[in-house]
This record gives sequence, C-alpha cells and structure tokens, in this order.
Amino acid sequence: MSLTPELVTAALKNVVDPNTGRDFVSSRCIRELALEGSAVRFVVELGYPANSQHQIVRDLCEKAVAAIEGVASVKIEVRSKIVAHAVQQGAKLLPGVKNIIAVASGKGGVGKSTTTVNLALALAAEGARVGILDADIYGPSQPQMLGIAGQRPESHDGKRMEPMQAYGLQAMSIGFLVDVETPMVWRGPMATQALNQLLKDTNWQDLDYLLIDMPPGTGDIQLTLSQSVPVTGAVIVTTPQDIALLDARKGIKMFEKVGVPIVGVVENMSIHICSKCGHEEPIFGTGGGEKLCSDYGIPFLGALPLDLQIRTEVDDGRPTVVSDPEGRISGIYKGIARQVAVRIAEKAKDMTHKFPNIVIQNT
Repeated sequence: MSLTPELVTAALKNVVDPNTGRDFVSSRCIRELALEGSAVRFVVELGYPANSQHQIVRDLCEKAVAAIEGVASVKIEVRSKIVAHAVQQGAKLLPGVKNIIAVASGKGGVGKSTTTVNLALALAAEGARVGILDADIYGPSQPQMLGIAGQRPESHDGKRMEPMQAYGLQAMSIGFLVDVETPMVWRGPMATQALNQLLKDTNWQDLDYLLIDMPPGTGDIQLTLSQSVPVTGAVIVTTPQDIALLDARKGIKMFEKVGVPIVGVVENMSIHICSKCGHEEPIFGTGGGEKLCSDYGIPFLGALPLDLQIRTEVDDGRPTVVSDPEGRISGIYKGIARQVAVRIAEKAKDMTHKFPNIVIQNT
C-alpha cells in the first residue's frame, strides 16, 4: 500500500489535542501536509498560545504518523496563530488589539487584580503578545504589582500614549498618571471618560490579548465598558464564600445582558495553606465556584490557594508567574490561562474586516 496524504490524515484523526479535547483534523489544525517519498512533513497550527505544549503535541502526532506502514521519517512544526474573535453586537475592534478579556468579580477583595496580572503573564509565557488595562480608576493596583509604580508613559505625537512595559507585558493605568496618594474624587461620568481615554488613546502594539482588570461592582464604569468596548469574553473571579458568590452572580448577569460571553470562573483563595506546616484548610468554604458554574452552565477554570507567596510577590512587584515560573502555583495560573485562550479560540472569528464600509452620498 502506497503512502498517501489521506492515510496520514486518517491517522491524525485519532490524535486528540489534550487542551481542547478535539482531534487535530476536525479542528483544522493540520497545515502544509507534504510527502517526499517515505518522509512526511506538516504543520500543526494551534489557535491559542501554547509554547509549553509544543513538544507534547509534536510527540502525539509523530507517534501516530510514524506507525503508518511505509513512513520512514516525520517532521512536524507546531505553531500558534491567534486571530480576532467575535465581540458583542455593535462594538468595533480596537486598533492594535485582537481580543479583549474582561476580568471581573462583582465584589472587591477577592484577588481579581492579582489573578489578572498572573493570567496575563502566563499567556505571555506561552508566547502571546499581552497587555493589561487597569480599569480601576479609584484604586489602581497594576503599577505596583508590575513593579513600575512611579513611572510615566511617553507620547511620541502628543496625542496617544505609549503603553508601559513590564515582564513582556504592555500596561496602562490611571496610576501612571497621578500621584499614588492622590484620591480620584470623580463622579461616574468623569471616571468613565478617563477610562475610555486610557483604553483608546493608548498605542497598543499588536496585542493578541488585552486583559482588562475591571473594578468591583456593576456600576457606571462596568456597564460602559461592557456596552462600548469590544469584549471577546469575560472571566469571573470569586472566592468560595457565599457573600462573594452572590456578587459574582450579579457580574455574570450583567455580562449576559450586554451580550458578552462568560469564558469561565476562577475560584480564588479556595484553600488556605499554612506557611509553617503546610496544613490545608478551606477557611472560605468549599465548592462555591463549581456550584456557581453548575447553576449557570459555564466552565470552571480552576482554583487557586490562599497562599502567602502570592501576596508577598505581587506586593514586591514580581508576581508569582515570573518569581517562581516552575512552581506549583505558577502551574495553576498557566493551566487556567491556557483554558481561557482555548475557549477564546473556540469562538467564532471576527469577520467585520471582510465587509466593506457602505457610504451613502447625495448625487
């Protein structure tokens, strides 16, 4: 039996991507398949960043193809291609940004900002171009968490600001523009206008993902962002505590009303780990995040511990994913970030750029 592309494709239909649960053929990941005698060459193109997964994917595909009779060698390139995906109706994509992910909680004090910065760093570690917009006008924290507090953004044309840079991330926050001790005594419309300027007057540079660290609650800023900003999906951060879950439900309902899909729920502070003896105790309760997901039919992305390491590292301006990249907690953040990217990749692609602008003129 002679070696054909059909035989190779048939073998790859049995190879399942461990991150998506789908085979590489039906998910249209196989590219540039070529046969040169008994040598097989092709590309596996993933729709999400996955530097840490390349060797795993390569090994799975190579094992399947090498088992075909007549195959002497297999050469596989694994790469990622991240595209823009559909946003809520009526919202236009932001220049320089493919996908916007809102990270929200509905309630303050659940570790949303810490989760945001570590997820952003985890996506960057997997090979994506990532930015963070600190949307908390009244209590910005990302400058401190990124270790660049006190620095000021530059403007090359006097109109648009250049994003700040830290650990490979692009970042913007009101905290870069005002003194750390200056309170923002603004009413909702002023805060909303300032946030729109931070978002749209920043020269974001070819981002695959922009994570918006949302302020707590469901007020003016949150509603304006959800309605006017092209959000690809939202991640909800909560703790297992009943009070936090009540507010998380409100956040979910807000995004549902404006047509923003929920990517999933992250349960933070799910279990306390004693820094002295390592004893684990669920001081905020158990199973709250999973029950929330069950009630609304949305994915549970994972659980993070209440650990002293996480707090001290963000306070020092070196979040866990960069301070301890190979550690257990970083592994959890990276796993959650990969799930977020996979679920974004499964959404419909944005097609607005394929349609011409229609202009009506009097003749």
